[in-house]
Amino acid sequence: MTTRAAPGARDQVARLLTLVPLLHQRSRVRLGEAADLLGTTPEQVLGDLRVLFMCGLPGGLPDDLIDVDLDALETAEGGPLADGLIRVENADYLSRPLRLSPTEASAVIVALHTLRAGSAPEVAALVDRVLAKLEVAVAAGTEVRRLSVATAPGEAAVVTLAARLQRAAEEDRQVRLTYHVPSRDELSERVVDPHGVVTSGRFSYLDAWCHLADADRLFRLDRITAATVLDSTRTTPRRAPRDVSDGAFAARGSEGGVLATLRLTPEASWATDYYPVEAVRPASDGSVEVDLRISDPQWLDRLLLRLAPGAEVLAPQEFIETFTASARRTLDLYAQRERTMES
Repeated sequence: MTTRAAPGARDQVARLLTLVPLLHQRSRVRLGEAADLLGTTPEQVLGDLRVLFMCGLPGGLPDDLIDVDLDALETAEGGPLADGLIRVENADYLSRPLRLSPTEASAVIVALHTLRAGSAPEVAALVDRVLAKLEVAVAAGTEVRRLSVATAPGEAAVVTLAARLQRAAEEDRQVRLTYHVPSRDELSERVVDPHGVVTSGRFSYLDAWCHLADADRLFRLDRITAATVLDSTRTTPRRAPRDVSDGAFAARGSEGGVLATLRLTPEASWATDYYPVEAVRPASDGSVEVDLRISDPQWLDRLLLRLAPGAEVLAPQEFIETFTASARRTLDLYAQRERTMES
């Protein structure tokens, strides 16, 4: 019997992902036999099963968790019983096909590419096989063994695009993008040096150096209408993609922009909790002054209209003028609609 141990959380997850399907396929698996098949020791497998005992579906209630009969696998002193029969119940859902949303599939593909970058050749080969099956499933919308990807029309293309852009980042290749800018309702073409694909909420983004803007930018994948991987290599330093766990808007704060100062009434002060601001200064009347960095004046106009009448721009003057003009246009449209309804 082998005595090689497999330390580390990543190795433990890999063993459990192998062990649970094995237990579903075989009606009787003893602790020592499982240790031999996994290339580890009965002590390690027993420790893994103690972790599995605390896993299951969201909720954490007893009926949600996997049930492992640990009494049959350990001695009174807590040591392993190599001849003990492993019994796992309440894990039937693990035998059902896994369904991934487009965002989840994109995140899995990006994670696998990241794992591949620092892996040994044999692990990289295994990751390549998994990636090939995953990308085929995404593109075809069909089930591959235990994997099926639920996609609406057009969503599969986003996941496939994420894989292409992530691969371009790993190979230090430049990409030519055609990108829809919704605030101006226009298409722009630019060459970028991709850093990688990141996911925040329901959307995935390409984090890249944009040669048109001469700065780092986040590009939402569903707004990329065309992407061509070029033969040219990046001309800017490689770096890891940004952390967007606090939201893509927060990540864009590092992209520069103009510092704007707003006054918010108590009814509109919720915005300081929802949007990343650089400073908040309470006033005696209950209002607050906030500083936030703006890269798109039209986005600020929409925010102010949403907060109206509880928000006003204090600085800079250019934002005061653009918002005043936007507010007048909105009021004119509203008045025109009222006149039309009356007539």
